[in-house]
Amino acid sequence: MSEITKKGTSRREFLKDSGRIAASSALAAGIAPSIYAAENNTIKVALVGCGGRGRGAASNALSVKNGPIKLVAMGEVFENRLALSYKSLKDKHARQVDVPKDRQFLGFDAYRKAMDCLGAGDVVILATPPAFRWVHFTYAIKKGINVFMEKPITVDGPTTRKLFKLAEKSVKKNLKVGVGLMIRHCQGRQQLKQRIDNGEIGDIVAMRAYRMAGRASTAGPKPSGISELLYQVQKFHAFLWASGGMYSDYYIHQIDECSWMKSAWPIEAHATGGRHSRGDSLDQNFDNYSVEYTYPDGTKLFYYGRAMTGCKGGFDSYAHGTRGTAVISTRGHHPGKVRTYKGHKLDGANLLWAFPQPEPSPYQLEWDDLIDAIRQDKPYNEARRGAEASLVASMGRMAAHTGQVVTFDEILNCEHEFAPDVDKLTMDSPAPLQVGTDGKYPVPQPGIIKNREY
Repeated sequence: MSEITKKGTSRREFLKDSGRIAASSALAAGIAPSIYAAENNTIKVALVGCGGRGRGAASNALSVKNGPIKLVAMGEVFENRLALSYKSLKDKHARQVDVPKDRQFLGFDAYRKAMDCLGAGDVVILATPPAFRWVHFTYAIKKGINVFMEKPITVDGPTTRKLFKLAEKSVKKNLKVGVGLMIRHCQGRQQLKQRIDNGEIGDIVAMRAYRMAGRASTAGPKPSGISELLYQVQKFHAFLWASGGMYSDYYIHQIDECSWMKSAWPIEAHATGGRHSRGDSLDQNFDNYSVEYTYPDGTKLFYYGRAMTGCKGGFDSYAHGTRGTAVISTRGHHPGKVRTYKGHKLDGANLLWAFPQPEPSPYQLEWDDLIDAIRQDKPYNEARRGAEASLVASMGRMAAHTGQVVTFDEILNCEHEFAPDVDKLTMDSPAPLQVGTDGKYPVPQPGIIKNREY
């Protein structure tokens, strides 16, 4: 991995010695400036999307210990969310939060204004609903800014194709890009992956994963005092155009971690699902999904998702091999409590290995890794992998919503873009999804609508 500084020379000293020469040379040549942080070694952060996930990501960013870092700008469409996030982050990281009112931006163009407060080498956190990811990523690349994107980063085939092209551009510009699939940074799962690759459980022959909890991702009739567009953005989990729905947003982690352990992406999905307990909710989600993913060698991943109150809960992932079993997740993302067993009876007598507890949080580790890559100029770009994981999630969702077997190539080349004009939205725009004459939003109809999800 390359480094810009010579051995024994600090980055601060290098910038001080060569900054004027490099800057003048770059300007004279008409090329973009270096991506590194400011000469005082402080990395500046802008937060675009100030909900709970954005607030959490910003807190993790400000908790990195390998050099000075501060939050300097925030962008959001809801003033109350911005205010809540600002107060929470200021209370927790007082010295590192420098976001006066004139750097707190509201509106669908707030992302531009927030990123305009950064320089090359700084970082923007993109934590809005996923529909806006390609729009904001495009501007970050144009500005030469490093990026952390919450997952999923695409919601359908057309936006995935856009992300693939943007990923290539970001690599060519040597931008550092993190995607919030934090499981890949979990130390326990990294060791588990090595053990699987080394044959500890034999060849993987099947995998299974479960995420089952109470009713979620609902949306009732739009209340008065808010536009249809803002209501759908506010309730983004309920609408496929905004988030890819509950399936993409909730289930992507386990689909990604299982595919990582398998060292492959599924090539097709066959699924069932339905709406049984949505009550008066007008959302577009099913409340249960059963998906059979097939990998190139024929191995299956069986994924079960359910959001129905009163049913048995579960949140775990497993890989079954010819000689044993690996537990990939246990009751949630963190702690993973990963372990391996001989055979397929998961009891203490068959335990082979378990990662020691307590284990570091992958939410923090992914930020430690990203900032280290920025400061040390290490190759670091998760954009394409994040888009692939997002597409595989969409493939399973589309299989359930259409009642058809959907292949990787079919979802990638599907022409149904849920919100093709999302880059043109303003506070006065109509919503990408319209309520029908029956007062309801369109929902998937498996077997009836076969080539698109609604």
